[in-house]
Amino acid sequence: MDSRDSMAIKTKIIKRPKLGFWENIYFPEVIRGILITSSHFWRNLFFHTMHALGLFKAIRAAVTIMYPEEKRRLSPRLRTRHRLTKREDGSPRCVACMMCESVCPANCIYIVAEEHPDPNIEKRPASFDIDLGKCVYCGFCVEACPEDAIRMDTQILDIAAFSREGMKLNMPELLNPNPHYARVVAKS
Repeated sequence: MDSRDSMAIKTKIIKRPKLGFWENIYFPEVIRGILITSSHFWRNLFFHTMHALGLFKAIRAAVTIMYPEEKRRLSPRLRTRHRLTKREDGSPRCVACMMCESVCPANCIYIVAEEHPDPNIEKRPASFDIDLGKCVYCGFCVEACPEDAIRMDTQILDIAAFSREGMKLNMPELLNPNPHYARVVAKS
């Protein structure tokens, strides 16, 4: 007996069930879809009419979230825009170990290291840039960081710019994750 035979993978073949007459013509499923859609329509129409009359205000009529006036509740573990954490003195916690830069599959993190004035800390970033236009929000940079210096917990989802340069975040923007920071800096 060959060693390849003993390690062979057994495959299980699953046969597709035969469809009956009504399943083949899809007529019952089309009717069922129309019933579901029309029930949503009539329910929403009823509650919107009642809301216009001042009744049943506690019951929402539609599932639509009226963005940007109404914000969707986000999970606390959702990976949103990046931020750098700070030490007690306000300096970035990053020690420029380049772990986040090397683990990034999109190559969107750029760090330039320099010597830290404190002899207890080996290095610090002279510049720390993230190109959000390239970022795939995988979270590998957060997992790889040994100093817990980078996080993706800002709950900022509105990430848009008119140019590619506007999608690049530098160290001051990462240390102060204000969604309107780029506009404030551009005006001053």
